Amino acid sequence: MYESDAGLLAPGRAGSPAETATGDSAFLRAMLDAEAALTRAQSDCGLAPAGAGQAVTAAAADMSRFDVRDLALRARAGGDPVVPLALDLVARVAKDFRPYVHRGATSQDILDTAAMLVAARTLAPVLDDLARTADAVARIATAHRNTPMAGRALTQHAAPITFGLKAAGWRALILDARDRLSAVRESLPAQLGGAAGTLASFGAYAPDADTDGIDPGLPLLQMFANELGLAEPLLPWHTLRTPIADLAGALAFTAGALGKTAADVLTLSRTEIGEVAEAQGENPSVLAHRADPVRATLIAAAARRAPGLAATLYGSLTAEDERPAGAWHAEWEPLRELLRLVGGAARDAAELTGGLRVVPYAMRENLQLTDGLIVSERLAAAFAERIGRRRAAEVLAGAAVRARAETTDLSDVLTDVLDEEPELAGIDLAELTEPARYTGCAGALTDRALDRG
Repeated sequence: MYESDAGLLAPGRAGSPAETATGDSAFLRAMLDAEAALTRAQSDCGLAPAGAGQAVTAAAADMSRFDVRDLALRARAGGDPVVPLALDLVARVAKDFRPYVHRGATSQDILDTAAMLVAARTLAPVLDDLARTADAVARIATAHRNTPMAGRALTQHAAPITFGLKAAGWRALILDARDRLSAVRESLPAQLGGAAGTLASFGAYAPDADTDGIDPGLPLLQMFANELGLAEPLLPWHTLRTPIADLAGALAFTAGALGKTAADVLTLSRTEIGEVAEAQGENPSVLAHRADPVRATLIAAAARRAPGLAATLYGSLTAEDERPAGAWHAEWEPLRELLRLVGGAARDAAELTGGLRVVPYAMRENLQLTDGLIVSERLAAAFAERIGRRRAAEVLAGAAVRARAETTDLSDVLTDVLDEEPELAGIDLAELTEPARYTGCAGALTDRALDRG
């Protein structure tokens, strides 16, 4: 018994708009749209009777007349689903107009065009989710512009930052992803070239058409792209896979950009850190002491898988001849999976950031975990002005060792040090050892990042 993929092992994309927009029915719809648009364009260019475009469009409108599973099984014979689909579409068109179904096109023209339609339709809700995520993160960054926390480098405390600056960084990556996806979506092209990418077949099938002596291929290409709302390509791109590579790169970047936010949330929501927490939905398996970061986990999983899928699509750039054997076919499933992963991750990111709980008191407590050493950079600079860099380093190193040994705060040890170093007399230790007063331009940088629209 045939069972469709219900997403049982793919909670990241289950129920997302991207899942619906990339399903088998969505690809069938896109292929039928491409076939109908091609006939309409030929009618408009005088390469087919006026009624042909209407007839094929009407026949293609009712998807219930096409069996997706049957098409899939019959696709094995020709290597792609367009061959059986065209045959079924011909059978559903009035006899007088049947010769104009798929006329002059090759399977790759239809399937590549369908893939671009699917991508365009999938990216619309993805961009909406990225906008929601960017807005939510902007609110977090504004609210926590001056909330101090430990900045970490190589897993260790480095120097104080603000949570507003961290959130502003998340937003910057999200907007970078938005811009890349928007640009790619605007440039997604139709595909039309015929068997070898010359468009010769479209004129050959209508040698008596009134085209004012102009080869009909180029006007048809423009009309076909216009019918579908896709960009007109400079050349047929059967083996010139820039559109796929650009799409792969933008999608992989988006997965990574969202993955950065997820990685930070996963780290900061650890029990022993507790600086942020995901909003908790219905999850009866969660123990009372746990607040599992489920959304961040799913986003992180997508970010780890996306580069491999993109690599397959980049590998297909090395496509031989004028139409390739294998390179084109290798793209279909990775492209769909990449669209689904990013669509699900964008949905989850909007939910994650919209309900993220920030815990400033935990950030404040964690700032003290090194007993004041997190501001040692500032102390070194202040001491160096009076006793030189080498001596300042020696003093601070000795004070740090003593603070750890005595399990006391660095500022307490430094109080004694100041008595032993006359040149350091008068230094305001309370000011220098307060982490919240050593966040540099964090506030200004946050403001600058938030000014970006």
